[in-house]
Amino acid sequence: MPRSSLLPIAFAAWACMLATAPVLAQTAPKAPEPATLKANAEMAKALPFADRQDFEDAMRGFIGTVPDALVPGTGARPVWNLKPYDFLKADAPADSVNPSLWRQAQLNLIHGLFKVVDKVYQVRGFDLANMTIVEGDTSLIVIDPLLSVETARAALDLYYQHRPRKPVGTVIYTHGHSDHFGGVKGVVSEANVAAGKVQVIAPSGFMESAVAENILAGTAMSRRAHYQFGVLLPSGPRGQVDAGLGKRLASGTTTLIAPTSTIEKTTEERTIDGVAFVFQLVPGSEAPAEMLIHLPQQRVLNMAEDVAHTMHNLYTIRGAEVRDGNLWAKYIDRARLDFGDKTDVMITQHHWPVTGRERVADLLKKQRDMYKFINDQTLRLLNHGLGPQDIAEQLRMPASLEREWSARGYYGTLRHNAKAVYQKYLGWYDANPANLDPLPPVPHAKKTVEYMGGADAVLARARDDFKKGEYRWVASVMNQLVFADPDNSAARQLGADALEQLGYQSEASTWRNAYLAGAMELRGGVPKIPARSSSTPDTLKAVSNELYFDYLAVRLDAAKAEGKKMVINWNFTDSKQQFALTLENSALTHASGQARNADTTLTLSRATLDAITLRQTTFPEAVQTGQIKVEGDRAKLGELLAMFDSFETMFPVVEPRR
Repeated sequence: MPRSSLLPIAFAAWACMLATAPVLAQTAPKAPEPATLKANAEMAKALPFADRQDFEDAMRGFIGTVPDALVPGTGARPVWNLKPYDFLKADAPADSVNPSLWRQAQLNLIHGLFKVVDKVYQVRGFDLANMTIVEGDTSLIVIDPLLSVETARAALDLYYQHRPRKPVGTVIYTHGHSDHFGGVKGVVSEANVAAGKVQVIAPSGFMESAVAENILAGTAMSRRAHYQFGVLLPSGPRGQVDAGLGKRLASGTTTLIAPTSTIEKTTEERTIDGVAFVFQLVPGSEAPAEMLIHLPQQRVLNMAEDVAHTMHNLYTIRGAEVRDGNLWAKYIDRARLDFGDKTDVMITQHHWPVTGRERVADLLKKQRDMYKFINDQTLRLLNHGLGPQDIAEQLRMPASLEREWSARGYYGTLRHNAKAVYQKYLGWYDANPANLDPLPPVPHAKKTVEYMGGADAVLARARDDFKKGEYRWVASVMNQLVFADPDNSAARQLGADALEQLGYQSEASTWRNAYLAGAMELRGGVPKIPARSSSTPDTLKAVSNELYFDYLAVRLDAAKAEGKKMVINWNFTDSKQQFALTLENSALTHASGQARNADTTLTLSRATLDAITLRQTTFPEAVQTGQIKVEGDRAKLGELLAMFDSFETMFPVVEPRR
């Protein structure tokens, strides 16, 4: 089988791969230009920086921590370490960081064990997300065990340093993003779950969401996430400073234990080890499968990731399905109406709590109205005939929200969220026939540069525009030059300079990281780092046979399959499932059952297929050792396997493929 992993999942298994990627040597970043200094100075005057309420909230209930939240790894490089962010302890923001983002980055640097209320604790700052711990009568209930085994274990150890050592009896996943489940084996064992000693609870549809949401486009999402999270950027005032929701993705081991129980009703009440829980499903909000939690005895409302101290994403720039802002707003309001008068503290699975019924209600209303405003006003403008670019340029948050820290765009942004709403309702086409079938990027760039008088003329004008601080334009024009001639060093350098200044000005961590990653690659080329498999046994076991065949179909090279026809039956001995895989018209389809006219029939266990996918063995070896029984034309299997494409994660982004 071609050496391409089955699971380059966008926010599940790939997170581990990205977090462990090495920080590369790069050309030294340049200083902020006068236009950037001016832009950041103006931002410092525009927002209420004297308001320190968030800092008070973030420190409320602090119990203890370990220096730098250090979590050692198996090698020299730690799994988690906040020491590289010491620069954020400076009294004033660095001139190369948007001061609003600097403030968020300082808040996300706070770490340790915190008491929320009696019986409810959080470990924050030990990963991108929070671990919430609820004390039952005889056991602990852990909500969202972080991204990696190592950080989850360290978080639980920190809790045990200060609280009674009760065993973990329940794990709850609020939703299917890996920073909320990947560390599960750091807090419980799979054996205890299998033996019924530990229960794992998740919202309906969790497994499909966790493993399958983005598998089919996983390789592209993995590469794009390098830009969103600044994975290869060094930490520093001219590099990666934050990820908006937290510092960055932890490295370590990502795992998954399937739920033993799921929440199926829209609102469902359960008592877990003496603690009353009310679960409220919110599918299709921040994740395809997600739920909120109310603890009526403790008067605590957990809004999972539907509320945060930032504008979240209706569209994430790493790539994912667009989220429904209107539905998201309705879910927030439903929680406010159902639980608002029964809540004294609101927690989330990122950031810090908010205390006081009035303050909780106020935040819920503002977060509700933020998503509703973006959805409705984008629809209003598109119904006036504006395109996505025009809407993004024109739309402004209302004054009542613009100065709210929780509505600032550290992770999502108003501009790309507005474009997301446009995409959801109208798709990629803006209705201008000139944009219906334009030239592809490279010939378009070459023709544009030709019309503009050639590369030298473009560079001369762009340098003048750079001096004027017109970085958006310079970045766009240099992109044309680079796509017309990727070896034009002057264009690459000036394009990098423009992206760098845009990064220094960006309030959004995601935009800053993307701009600076683009600048790094324009200067140094696509990083030559070894491809890391994002497949793990835990996530692999969760993939259904149907999804496996769907992914095989994505990997089919249509040119190699041209004119070929075959049918292969698959019998899985462990699940007793049967499938007929059909290749015809350069398309690979599958159906349940067996085809009478099959060319080949394979009998095997799913464990054998997993071992092949994990490269622990190969199809020929498995056949030779008797792990796969083949009936019919054996050559057909080899013929099919030879048609599968493989994907390289480190494809070029800011320059054309060559």
